[in-house]
Amino acid sequence: MNDVSPLVEAQQRFANAVPFRSLEAERCQLAAALGRVLYSDLSAPFDSPPYSRAIAEGFLVHTTDTSSASDNSPVTFKAVGTVFPGDEQCPDFGKGKAIRVVTGSLVPDGDYSIVRMWDCETNGERFTIKRPFAPRFFIEDHGCDYQEGAVVLTAGMVLGPAEIGVIASFGMNAVEAIRQPRVRLFSSGDEVIPHTTTMRPGAIFDCNSPMLSAAVTASGGVPSFAGIMNDDFDAFVAMAKEALAEFDMILISGGTAVGGRDFIADLVSEVGELVVNGVPMKSGKPLIMGMASGKPIVCVAGHPPEALRGFRLFGAPAIDRLTGRAGELPRDE
Repeated sequence: MNDVSPLVEAQQRFANAVPFRSLEAERCQLAAALGRVLYSDLSAPFDSPPYSRAIAEGFLVHTTDTSSASDNSPVTFKAVGTVFPGDEQCPDFGKGKAIRVVTGSLVPDGDYSIVRMWDCETNGERFTIKRPFAPRFFIEDHGCDYQEGAVVLTAGMVLGPAEIGVIASFGMNAVEAIRQPRVRLFSSGDEVIPHTTTMRPGAIFDCNSPMLSAAVTASGGVPSFAGIMNDDFDAFVAMAKEALAEFDMILISGGTAVGGRDFIADLVSEVGELVVNGVPMKSGKPLIMGMASGKPIVCVAGHPPEALRGFRLFGAPAIDRLTGRAGELPRDE
């Protein structure tokens, strides 16, 4: 027994037809990288952090100098210098001596530890400890986050604030991202008029094109509105073919049936291959999907709530497929 609903089956059939990660890479400035999809793995160009540093305020000491410290046998040190964040090196110091450090200060590799301010008793430039300290105590070693050459971000990741921060931490101001799909939008119907004009009897304002353009942008695509198409089949076919030559996806709202003819289904068949010809839903069967030369054609209802619903169920996943974003298909609400 097949428990898969007609909607889910149609979604899966269309998703399988849309090529996965088919768009090329482009160089994207970091300031514009939010929400973009990483094209290839990003490897660390150097160890991160690039040097060992203090992660607490206190005193840098030789670890072995602390080994005999106890309540009954405290050990006293003298601070003979200071290293601040931004200093390029830490001063040398001998046994029984120490260097004041601030959080973020560069510290040397080797047998050193940090005595935090609250781990000792201070008296001017001298301080006393009453316990031993572990090697590299409160020192963040260079390369502890990432070793040079390690994969930091993987291909197909959607870049969010954290990922952008990681990229910037390596001194990079641009990244290779998958090109955003260019989506050509059409509204259709003799009764549809621009929402910026004066209403007339029998007309309907075109609210779908601004709404769906916003939805395309929110989904990671770049919308381009071609205009409102009248119920002229040949003219619409010509415009669709022109769009397929330049854009990565077509999105049409309305015009499912005109004068008893399956207008949009015939149009899709004329320019490409019909993949989904209607989906049994409460709102009817207005959803029509097709492919032409590896480019998805998404056709949704003219009624605005259903147009947006259809885009969420089919259009947004098609953009995800083109850009290589893997994920579960959205379910109907």
